[in-house]
Amino acid sequence: MAASGTIDQERVRSLASASSGMLLLPEDDGYDEARTIHNALIDKRPALIARCLGTADVVEAVALARETGLEVSVRGGGHNVAGRAVSDGGVMIDLSLMKGIHVDQRDRTARAQGGTTWREFNRETAVHGLATTGGVISTTGVAGLTLGGGLGWLMGTHGLSVDNLVSVEVVTAGGEVLTASADEQADLFWALRGGGGNFGVAVSFEFRLHPPAQVFGGLVAYPFSGAREALRFFRTFAESAPDELAVMPLLVHAPDGSGTPLVAFAICYAGPLDRGESEVRPLLELGSPVMAQIGPMPYPAINMMLDAGFPPGVLNYWKSSFVRALDDEAIDVMVERFAECPSPMTGIAIEHFHGAVTRVDVSATAVPHREPGFNFLIASTWTDPATTDENIAWTRTTYAAMEPHFAAKRYVNYLDDDERDDAVQASYGPNYARLAEVKRTYDPDNVFRLNQNVQPAAA
Repeated sequence: MAASGTIDQERVRSLASASSGMLLLPEDDGYDEARTIHNALIDKRPALIARCLGTADVVEAVALARETGLEVSVRGGGHNVAGRAVSDGGVMIDLSLMKGIHVDQRDRTARAQGGTTWREFNRETAVHGLATTGGVISTTGVAGLTLGGGLGWLMGTHGLSVDNLVSVEVVTAGGEVLTASADEQADLFWALRGGGGNFGVAVSFEFRLHPPAQVFGGLVAYPFSGAREALRFFRTFAESAPDELAVMPLLVHAPDGSGTPLVAFAICYAGPLDRGESEVRPLLELGSPVMAQIGPMPYPAINMMLDAGFPPGVLNYWKSSFVRALDDEAIDVMVERFAECPSPMTGIAIEHFHGAVTRVDVSATAVPHREPGFNFLIASTWTDPATTDENIAWTRTTYAAMEPHFAAKRYVNYLDDDERDDAVQASYGPNYARLAEVKRTYDPDNVFRLNQNVQPAAA
């Protein structure tokens, strides 16, 4: 047996012979590919990567990590901007090969393994004319997005991803395999609905599904000179937007690589198709659009329409917070700062909370964000490592300029590694103390700490 904090290679080779998946050491073929995640700003080297194919592989990987005493990270889709999926010198439990999906058309449910992406999930459910809330970028992992809450195009109609969760299969720090649902391990189920990866390795998720097979939406963009007026119009428009209509205002650059700034609206109407055009028409008549691609489309297509702006292998640095109000002063700051943006790939998004997501009690799940309002996101993206300092500095300066307008709450999935110590507590607000109690029950030693960490409550 190797000393604590080291890897016994003979133990690894023995375990690998019994595993359905692969155990990769730094010298093994495939190691560099396996440690690479969506954000190229993250460059970490685990001591061991356990590429799992099933729950038994995960149980063995957790046991091996406990033996070594090394830090544990868990990778699902690998999309999290903070790069918590990878540990320097630790054990990386990689679920990205676990992509099984089963749709029960009669019960309108689907179960997906922890390595599934939303593109894969949506493709399977769409065969049956069904969907659930699942982000706005299809390459995002089902596991990470859901464990942090799960914003998405359908949240006004059906709530967050966690509001549609039926059950989760979890491998705990002690190696137990538990099913958490409203009827089993209900305290754990509550915590998993927004509490992140703090409580174990979530190996599969069961969701409720809903129509639609088709939605009405797309993108419309206007010259940046009208950005202030467009955002102010949206502020008023949002006050009476129906549950079925999700609109995300964007400050972006033209996709032709020219760097031309634009103001745009990403739109998804999930109600009756014959009403879609009339519901979104006001957003199409703000002037002369430079681009308008709007119409009926399959739900999976709407979930892919922003993917091109977030390609794998580029550098990412994000900052986000809820705003108290989308007032004139906040809009002015956004527009003025975006005009100085150094990267033609970077965008600012405003995510609208309304409808079903706001009609869930604050204490019903770990996610406390249940009030109508707006989340502000700077998604800085660039390709040249030589410009990293410039892009990070612009993002931080822009975020600081917006701080006077922020509410005291954060969305945990957008937190980066350089946040203040109170950022996680701000993300959970009144639910943090209960999360700490659940953490003490299921992970008292904080084995699963490479996440937006909830500390176990004191005994």
